[in-house]
Amino acid sequence: MANVLRDRRTPSELAAAGQVIEINDKIGGFRRLAEIVAADLLALAPDRLTGDWRDSTVAGRLVFGFADAQRRLPKLDGELKVTVDAVCQRCLEPFRLPVSVELRLLFANAAGGATNGDGYEVWELDEEAFAPIDLVEEALIMALPLSAMHEDRALCVAPAELEESAGETIRPFAALRSQLQKEP
Repeated sequence: MANVLRDRRTPSELAAAGQVIEINDKIGGFRRLAEIVAADLLALAPDRLTGDWRDSTVAGRLVFGFADAQRRLPKLDGELKVTVDAVCQRCLEPFRLPVSVELRLLFANAAGGATNGDGYEVWELDEEAFAPIDLVEEALIMALPLSAMHEDRALCVAPAELEESAGETIRPFAALRSQLQKEP
């Protein structure tokens, strides 16, 4: 039995079949996404990780169809959800980051042929055929924040060293300021 998520087909073939793909897979099955999460978690000691992050579930639904009556513009409507383990860039503590993506895409090849309309984003393809897993993975990667942080600053755990040195402020340019103030 073929895996529709991993098979390479054209958007027109998927749309003509009215293909609906239900996704319920582990992050470990998405190579590039797993590499990005692993690279982020390298900042932590292995004993600070909670469980196996590769077992987090990527869930979603992709529905292919046509955006026009002439059946020339293949489209995709879908949604994707995953919760990834991340390191907060404020407090450097691990936390669970929910990622959600809503997809409304029109497909075009590099030569063009699609225009943005009705809230759809144009997804340009380099090749005629593609594997839907590549699109899913790309959409999830683009939805990841550049700097993962707790949504609420109050959830950040301040390291003890930072709390102790909070009263001590280092001012590296204080001497320069005093010299500039002495100048006539």
